[in-house]
This record gives sequence, C-alpha cells and structure tokens, in this order.
Amino acid sequence: MAARKTAGTQLRVGRLTKAHGLKGAIKIELYTDAPERRFVPGAVFTLQVPTTSPWHGKSLELLELKWFNAQPVAFFKDVNDRTTAETLIKAILWIEQDPAEAPEDDAWFDHQLVGLTALRDGVKVGTVTRIDHLPAQDLLTVETEKGDVLVPFVKAIVAAVDIEAGTLTLTPPLGLFEDLPEE
Repeated sequence: MAARKTAGTQLRVGRLTKAHGLKGAIKIELYTDAPERRFVPGAVFTLQVPTTSPWHGKSLELLELKWFNAQPVAFFKDVNDRTTAETLIKAILWIEQDPAEAPEDDAWFDHQLVGLTALRDGVKVGTVTRIDHLPAQDLLTVETEKGDVLVPFVKAIVAAVDIEAGTLTLTPPLGLFEDLPEE
C-alpha cells in the first residue's frame, strides 16, 4: 500500500538535492513511483521555494532526466551552469495531475486519505489527519480521543480503504489504540 502525494490538483514529485557537474544538472530525490511518466522532456514543474528565492513563483521545464550511479539527475531549460543550479537546491517540484490518469490499485493521494474515519471492528477509533512518507513505509496519523496514534500504512494493519464511504478499516495489533494491562 502506498499513499500518493498531492496538494489539490498538483502532485509533489521530487526535491532538488545537489548540483551535478558544471553544466547545470541537478540531482533529484524522487517522490513518485512513476518517474518515467512524470519526468519526461517538456514536463513543467511548479517550484516550492522560500519567498526570498529568485525562483519564487516560477516554474522549470525539464529537458532531460538521466541516471548516474542509480541517482536521477535532471537538466532544465535556462539552467546552464552550476551556479544557477545551486540556487535551486532544496526546491520541491510539483506537477499538474493528469485527470485522465488511471488510478493505481492500492494507491491513494494524500488528500483522499486525510479526513477518513478510521474504523476498528466497525467502530470509529479516530480520523486520519496526516500521512508521512518514510523510507520503509508510509505512516498514517490517526487523531483519537486520547491523542494521535501513528499507524503503519501496511495491508496487515490497514485492511481496507473506501474513499466513497469515507472510511479506512483497521486491524491493528493490541496496544496500538489501547493501553495494555500491566502484568
């Protein structure tokens, strides 16, 4: 199971991490399972940068994505040297979601999951308030009456997601949502 990342109609697909070489190439940390669909020549990315950045309110057009030592490296239009590339480090890349794109099985966008009612044995235990995307797995934050509970977003614990019904069915281990009696 995986949560797909988004902000409304835009998808967060990567973060620029480090200048590569002298010709303006930039290494990318990918936030997408489908770089071959998102990072095609001509793709235009909206930039998330601080308001003080000269890139604030601008976008970048991808010329080419190459792989060096299993690391994706991007070349962008009008980024022709290392100095310019270094001004883009830490920028987050967003791309418009294609409404015709077929949904993946067992994959959802964050905005589809946030707000879902978390059920255990048919009883509400809380509401999904956040999704964190960690290297090992995604982690749901479920707000309960006793506080936030972090739930690994894996099939063994998240048995079903029903976007239309607005529910997420959980089969958590004992102790995740309740205190266990001391022995």
